[in-house]
Amino acid sequence: MKKFIKGVRFAPKNYSDEVEEKIQHYKKEGYKLPSRHLLRTEEQLAGIRESAKINTALLDYISANIREGMSTAEIDHMVYEFTTDHDAIPAPFMYEGFPKSVCTSINDVVCHGIPSTKEFLRNGDIVNVDVSTIYKGYFSDASRMYMIGEVKPELQRLVQVAKECRDIGVQTAQPWARLGDVGAAIQEHAEKNGYSVVRDLCGHGVGIKFHEEPDVEHFGKRGTGMLIVPGMTFTIEPMINMGTYEVFIDEADGWTVCTDDGLPSAQWESMILITENGNEILTE
Repeated sequence: MKKFIKGVRFAPKNYSDEVEEKIQHYKKEGYKLPSRHLLRTEEQLAGIRESAKINTALLDYISANIREGMSTAEIDHMVYEFTTDHDAIPAPFMYEGFPKSVCTSINDVVCHGIPSTKEFLRNGDIVNVDVSTIYKGYFSDASRMYMIGEVKPELQRLVQVAKECRDIGVQTAQPWARLGDVGAAIQEHAEKNGYSVVRDLCGHGVGIKFHEEPDVEHFGKRGTGMLIVPGMTFTIEPMINMGTYEVFIDEADGWTVCTDDGLPSAQWESMILITENGNEILTE
């Protein structure tokens, strides 16, 4: 019989006894563990999955309509219209002052590019479109790379390796692994191909808030960092640079992150759920 202490409410568990046993084992071993509120309930996961469906459908819509000659402001308009037509909210809009509904990052822009009526997609460009959705209070997040017109082979290769880095990160993010394992696997693949991994930005927990714990770095050392536990939801979104990993923020707008050496950067982002047997890709 369960003993109840006056004035204390026991929260219902949203994971199996086997998971609880493993959590207690790793806790005794001194591992860094996620806070219990980061382990999603079935109700939360139902809402997160619905948000993720809209987010993925939005990227599919962009994939079908993005074209040479369009302004990045047109992409922003597409994102706003599609999202609101699905009774959802673009999460980036006015988040900490960000002025648009989507991030559009071209060539040497690593991330957080602000759409503009004066910025157009040109033949040979590579562009990252990063969309995030709030649906009934639940958040989702993903980005894809697009190659505009005739893209040079070296840029095509950068885009492909960046995608491989994302996929390797997803494959490595298994229950009871460490976040350092994920970062190390990504870094190894990028550097093996002659590229660098941005270190000043990272993936993140997402689902109940836009940005939650943990930070998911895309470089690191195996066997270090937080333990990956079933029920966690977070993004894997490595930013892979052709040159140095060093970046800077454009002082003119306070948002746009660019490579320090002016060489191109590429990024793919997925959001995953850690399960007891592996992981589930929620957005890509």
